[in-house]
Amino acid sequence: MPTVTAPTYRSGAQSLPASDAAATLEERATALAFLQTLATEVSKGTVDLPCFPDVVVRISHALADPNTDSDRVVTIVGAEPRLAARVLQTANSAAFNSSGKPLNDLRSAITRLGQQMVQSTAMSYAMQHMKNEASLRSIAQLLTELWNRSIAVASVCKLVAARTKVPVDEAFLTGLLHGIGKLYIMARAASAANGLGGEHSWMELISGWQASIGKAVLQSWGFADELCEAVGDQDDVDRRWKHEASLVDVLIASLVLADALKTPEPRTLGTAGINAFLSIGVTPAECSAILNQAEEQIRQIHEALA
Repeated sequence: MPTVTAPTYRSGAQSLPASDAAATLEERATALAFLQTLATEVSKGTVDLPCFPDVVVRISHALADPNTDSDRVVTIVGAEPRLAARVLQTANSAAFNSSGKPLNDLRSAITRLGQQMVQSTAMSYAMQHMKNEASLRSIAQLLTELWNRSIAVASVCKLVAARTKVPVDEAFLTGLLHGIGKLYIMARAASAANGLGGEHSWMELISGWQASIGKAVLQSWGFADELCEAVGDQDDVDRRWKHEASLVDVLIASLVLADALKTPEPRTLGTAGINAFLSIGVTPAECSAILNQAEEQIRQIHEALA
């Protein structure tokens, strides 16, 4: 059964910036009660993510299962015509079709894209679907920002994992889904906006709750335990140094590096005191190289999905 733990004092403090007094105490109390209700729901296995196509979950499950054959993936994608069209469009984009020879069948398109891009295309489709829904229009910009960050974190995760024994496909998917808790909270808050108070009242609190709610959502959807644990522990920058890097170490380090991508060069990497970097065994110079590679990967993904 999924479980959601309330934010620690530290994470709670981080999620309540003192400089932002936009929300009244009453609004904040309402928002906190709302988050506690969400936590109770997902802890019981009740997941209601408005307008999120369940085909995305089915695809991720299929691709994560080593026993899944190509016929199964083609069947799942083909069952959603708009997603199938998006997959074909992506496979025929300049980023994946250097020969200029278009593909017309779904199987060839999926083979050309590979697991990571099929997952990215499915998530991109889901985010666009949600942004087009009238009930979620108020968070359309926030959804775009979350998607851009998810692509950045996933790209960095792949590059960091390549320096460890952590499977790169698993790391990429973890990065792509690391913000599912934030997505869940925002979508539910938008749907309940009339009774929730001002936007600031719940946006302030998201960072403290999103990891544990995200973990519970992914558990309810049946994702692998290691992936769920990594998403749930993504804020645990004080975790002990391990002799061998795990998926959560890759995610924690990648989140720090993805934040660095948003700063102008020469970048200052805030790796000091974060044991995940010791577990991974990367130097500041190697971190800079990872960021340079990530920028090109992110550009290619966005170009392919445009």
